Amino acid sequence: MAKRKPSGWLETVKTVVYAGLIAIAIRTIAFEPFNIPSASMVPTLLVGDYLFVSKFSYGYSRFSMPFSPRLWEGRIFASLPERGDVAVFRWPRDESTDYIKRIVGLPGDRVQMIGGVLYINGEAARREPAGFCETDGTGVRIRSRRYIETLPNGRRHAICEFSDQERFDNTPEFLVPAGHVFAIGDNRDNSSDSRDFGPGGVGFVPLENLIGRAEIIFFSHEGPFWQVWNWRFSRFFNRIR
Repeated sequence: MAKRKPSGWLETVKTVVYAGLIAIAIRTIAFEPFNIPSASMVPTLLVGDYLFVSKFSYGYSRFSMPFSPRLWEGRIFASLPERGDVAVFRWPRDESTDYIKRIVGLPGDRVQMIGGVLYINGEAARREPAGFCETDGTGVRIRSRRYIETLPNGRRHAICEFSDQERFDNTPEFLVPAGHVFAIGDNRDNSSDSRDFGPGGVGFVPLENLIGRAEIIFFSHEGPFWQVWNWRFSRFFNRIR
C-alpha cells in the first residue's frame, strides 16, 4: 500500500519552522546583526552601518539569548575581552537597550582622562594627529580633530576630539571593579559611556551584560535605504578594529 504523501502546505510550514530554529540557533551561539543608530563611535562606526557581532567571543550570558530569559547567572565558557575590542552590551541602567563602545579597561585597571588623553594604569595612550573627522554618518558635516590612538597593549584605532577640555576630557581615576569592564566611545566628546556615572550614563559595565564583539560591517548607507546611490560600498565587509 502506497504511503500517503504529506500535503504541500504542511511541508512548507515544517520548512519555515526548521529555518526559524536554525536562524535562532545561529543568532544565539554564533553571530547576530546590529545597526548603528548614533555617532558615538565615529570614525570607526558611522550611523547607518550594519555589522555582525560574534556571540561566542566572550562566552554566553542570559543576554545572549532572545528575550534574555533568566536561565542562569553570570557567563558560561567565559573569556575576558581584550583592551581595544569594540563590544556590544546591554546598558546597565536599562537592560533592554543595546550599546556599542570600545573596551579600554579590564577588572582591576585604573582608567583616567587627563587633557583628552586616555591613561590606563598610569600609562598614557599615545595619540598621533591624523587629519580631521568630517561627518557623523548622517550627512551632517562636522569638523573635529582625528587621532590614531595606541593603547598600552599595542592596539591602534582612530578617535575624534573636538577639544581636550570637554566634559569628560578630565576625570578622576576610575578603578574598574571585579566582574566589570570600562567602555568608551571613539567619538570622545559625543559619547555617553563609562566616564559618565550620571542618570543617563553607563558607568562600569558588568561582564554579564556583554553580548559579543563587533567583527565586520556587512552593509552601510546614508539616508533612506532605497537610495542605492547613498549606499557606502567602500565600507561593505570592512573588519572592525
